[in-house]
Amino acid sequence: MSRFGRWAARVLRPGGSSPIVTWAIAGVTVLIWAVQLFTPLAGTQIDRVSAVLGYFPPSTLAHPWTLVTSAFVHSPTSFWHILFNMYALVVVGPILEYALGRWRFLVLYLLSAFGGSVAVLLFQPTSFVIGASGAIFGLFAAFFVVQRGLGQNPTQILIVVVANLVIGFLIPGVAWQAHVGGLVIGALVGLVLLRTRRRAQRGAQIGLLLAVFAGLCALVALGMAIMPPMLRALGGG
Repeated sequence: MSRFGRWAARVLRPGGSSPIVTWAIAGVTVLIWAVQLFTPLAGTQIDRVSAVLGYFPPSTLAHPWTLVTSAFVHSPTSFWHILFNMYALVVVGPILEYALGRWRFLVLYLLSAFGGSVAVLLFQPTSFVIGASGAIFGLFAAFFVVQRGLGQNPTQILIVVVANLVIGFLIPGVAWQAHVGGLVIGALVGLVLLRTRRRAQRGAQIGLLLAVFAGLCALVALGMAIMPPMLRALGGG
């Protein structure tokens, strides 16, 4: 086996300590942001990439993937938007990925992003949202739950969460609903993973995570059902 092959096998082996999911998420997100800068309508809040991947609640039925893909898109007009989210990801992500395992960490991230979008659908259905903030708040919440569950002091992460929640409420144009939705789902998934961490509980863990996903899907159906027809028509539904 070549030197690269040995390196790849070591990095990708199950249970390895390399945070490849964290770096993959960050890499894809930064790559998409770079593409946004060179697409038609670049320099505007809603460029062509954002229009395809960003989340607009009335378009949920026509473009359901945007409930998650919106977490990989950031404003091309603000470097700080992606900088904060990716900084938080590479600080907290590796710790959680090592503690939870790669696939569990990926599920946590995606479900938190999904939860953030669902909260926007339910509480601010006229908005257009992009950004990984919901997923990041999910990581914060899971970090808090896991730390506390293992008897560690979660005060530091709690301060970070509260401070960023307050900022989200005070700054105009920030989708605080996504923050709260990601926070709730991240805490729930973190609790599931904490309480079912033994190997013998793997089946229960998978079942509970699927139940969280199913619950979010049910909330999407509810959100679309209660959405005014005139608003739903804007998304082609």
